[in-house]
Amino acid sequence: MQSETLMVDGAVPLALRVYVPRTGPARASVVIGGAMGVRQAFYGPFAAWLAQQGLRVTTFDYRGQGESLNGGMREVRANLFDWARDYDAVIAHAAQALPGQPLLLLGHSLGAQLPGLLREHARVSGLLSVAAGSGYWRDNAPRIRRAMPAFWHVLVPLSVRLCGYFPGRRLRAVGDLPAGVMLQWRRWCLHPRYSVGAEGESAQRSYAAVRFPVHAWSMQDDELMTWRGTQSLLALYANAPCSVERIAPHEAQARRIGHFGFFREQFRDTLWPRALQQLEALAQAQPQGTAGATATAG
Repeated sequence: MQSETLMVDGAVPLALRVYVPRTGPARASVVIGGAMGVRQAFYGPFAAWLAQQGLRVTTFDYRGQGESLNGGMREVRANLFDWARDYDAVIAHAAQALPGQPLLLLGHSLGAQLPGLLREHARVSGLLSVAAGSGYWRDNAPRIRRAMPAFWHVLVPLSVRLCGYFPGRRLRAVGDLPAGVMLQWRRWCLHPRYSVGAEGESAQRSYAAVRFPVHAWSMQDDELMTWRGTQSLLALYANAPCSVERIAPHEAQARRIGHFGFFREQFRDTLWPRALQQLEALAQAQPQGTAGATATAG
């Protein structure tokens, strides 16, 4: 693993980790887009495993997160559009490092939502979405849905006003987040059409411009996202060829997968090879101009 620093917008340093095959050239490049509040180190074991299979893998922390945090969280001036620019910059960096080879995205939760706001669509060969949904609060899993009105209407605005950022670690919710990110995400989660509904026509055009194939994995026991939420997210990618699978724990000989479990090493012999096969299929797929998602259930 190699640690790198990438400058974005000429002034913002992003912390990257690059995993390369030990033998032979990489046959494709993968950029892992992380979930909200999750540091890139969490994806390290999976990224290292993919590199062992012959892929070049890049992970990163969005500005104001993890190793990309410089100074105090109160001083971070960033929103989700800035994080999409970070994603764009990492994609461009990865493409330059491995020209002529497919470049794939593996997005976890937020990391599968932001690609609709990217400017680097043409560089991307496909997106594997893992445990992602639209984020609209009524599409959340029942256990957390009941708490969302108080969370979004009381806890979030009050804590951001008092602290100057969202103190998620202290509250044991999501993680520490810049004020601009959290307040924009709040607007998204309160709108039935999520980012496209909250941001309007420009966001709708951006998602509609995506033509690379999107394949989504919805975890049957996801404690945050639902099957309906995953379908709502895919609907935003209106002109991309989309497909979705429902994955049950028993398929991986496990009692639980949940929202975060896929990336844990217990799945290196079950779900990880399946993800590799899907990434390879996306790399070979040809973009199409038809919308709609096909669904399969395990």
